[in-house]
Order: sequence, then C-alpha cells, then structure tokens
Amino acid sequence: MITALVVGADKGIARSIADQLHARGDRVVAACLGSGADRAADGGEVVPDVDVTSGEAVARLAQTLRDRQIALDWVLHVAGVLGLDTLGEIDYDDVRRQLEINTIGPLRTVEAVAPLVVDGGKVGIVTSRVGSLGDNTSGGMYAYRVSKAGANMVALNLHHDLSVREISVLALHPGMVATDLTKDYPGDYAYITPEEAAAGLVKDLDNLTPENSGRFQHSNGTFLPW
Repeated sequence: MITALVVGADKGIARSIADQLHARGDRVVAACLGSGADRAADGGEVVPDVDVTSGEAVARLAQTLRDRQIALDWVLHVAGVLGLDTLGEIDYDDVRRQLEINTIGPLRTVEAVAPLVVDGGKVGIVTSRVGSLGDNTSGGMYAYRVSKAGANMVALNLHHDLSVREISVLALHPGMVATDLTKDYPGDYAYITPEEAAAGLVKDLDNLTPENSGRFQHSNGTFLPW
C-alpha cells in the first residue's frame, strides 16, 4: 500500500486517479479546489480549498499533511486549465492565468510538499503533449503550449534536484481525454475516458524507477520528445 497525494481531485482525470488508487487499497489524500465534500462523504481523505495559484493555500496543504503526520510515497499533480487562442487574438491575462496554474502551480505544490515525500518516492506532473517542442507541427494554442512546455521543464528540473533522494519524477501526457477541458478542442480525435487515462497514468507511476525518471511519458506507456 502506498500513500498518494492527488492534486486537483475534484473531477476529471485526477478524480479517477484518486478513485482507482483508493479501490486498490492505497491511502489517498485528495487535494481539491472546492470542498471535496462528495469524496469526504465516501470516506476519502480530503484537503479542501487548495488553489495552486495561492502560496497561502499550498502552504496550508503542506501544514495539514504535517499535522496529520502523513508521509507521501507518491505526489500526482493533475490540476490544470486549457485555453484556446490564436495569433492576433491572444489574451495576455489568460496567458498569465494558464502559466500560474499549469506551470507555477506544480512547482509551488511539489516544492511545498517535497520534504514530506519519502526517499525513493515518486512525483508525477500531468502536462500535455502539446507542450512538446519536438512534437509541435501545427502552432496555435500559445498560452497552453507555453504553459505546458514550462511544466515539462519544471518536471525535468525536479528530477535533477530530487534524484539525490532517489525520488523519481515524470512529466505525464494523459492522452486525448474527454473532459470539460477538451470539450471545445478543435479537430476530430478518438477520445478516451478519464478512467482510461487514469489507469494508464497510474501504470506509468507504478513502473517509474530512478532509471526512467526525468522523462516525458504518455499514458499508453510510450515516451515522448521534449
């Protein structure tokens, strides 16, 4: 049994990850943007009001974990937003918002809880394939691409810094998942469910070792170019 912190567990992929880990007998702490009342009603452990753009909220999360004397085997940071923009119609306030949530959010959160992760633990940061420089063949989506590329760099930096404690880190692409975030995404794709994405991401973390740490992995198990 492991103890896992899942950040952004109100709904979507993160909610499915929390559900699947709980179902297999792991201890799950669900960090929720809202109250997390439905998870608490099901007997789950919840830390509510975790806004990853707020240093105060993230510090409160870390202190709550300390107060509960929780040592973490896994940290899965899933919280994120997706915005669509095109050149000539970029909303720079939205660029800043996506950077705050998608890039600074995981850095702030992992930095705060890293002292609570056991040596040899694992960290997964859900980014996106559209943040890959090597895979960008279409352009567009400036804010989202930049923020997810930044999140990939956060994951790689954390890999280097946390490897001294044998903590392994992955940047994770969930696949094309049918969620509220992707309902307006352009193009025709074969979407997978949040449950399918969660199962793949959990498998990626299960198979994560210091030898394959510091990479960018799809939920189907394949590795992606930075």
